[in-house]
Amino acid sequence: HCIQQILESVSHCHQNSVVHRDLKPENLLLASKAKGAAVKLADFGLAIEVQGEQQAWYGFAGTPGYLSPEVLKKDPYGKPVDIWACGVILYILLVGYPPFWDEDQHRLYAQIKAGAYDYPSPEWDTVTAEAKNLINSMLTVNPAKRITAGEALKHPWICVS
Repeated sequence: HCIQQILESVSHCHQNSVVHRDLKPENLLLASKAKGAAVKLADFGLAIEVQGEQQAWYGFAGTPGYLSPEVLKKDPYGKPVDIWACGVILYILLVGYPPFWDEDQHRLYAQIKAGAYDYPSPEWDTVTAEAKNLINSMLTVNPAKRITAGEALKHPWICVS
């Protein structure tokens, strides 16, 4: 299960005080071409050390469509930025396109800051309520209310799928 491996890697990083800050499909590598190959996180060039639940303004870093609302608002941030990006990645893994998209970067950022995404038909018709619930928990605008990597790994959709 791809997202489970990603969350396990993020959880490991967070337990070791590392925030990746640039999670996106391009930074996920497969260990081999074999079916069920391990997923590896790559490109820690923007990673920072964050102790515990510490939040601060660490600068603007990341890739536009994966940036969290708190980074775009230039608010203090921490580990929850990686979970937001995981939510974007999970959305893409399930339907093949991102939750936030606009040619204009200002409009894109406004969508992200508002958490303005939905589950359009027909692509989302066959996706379970549990999967959507996990995405909603990851794409929660308020980082204090956003699910953690550890909590996400215990989510019913991860545990049953």
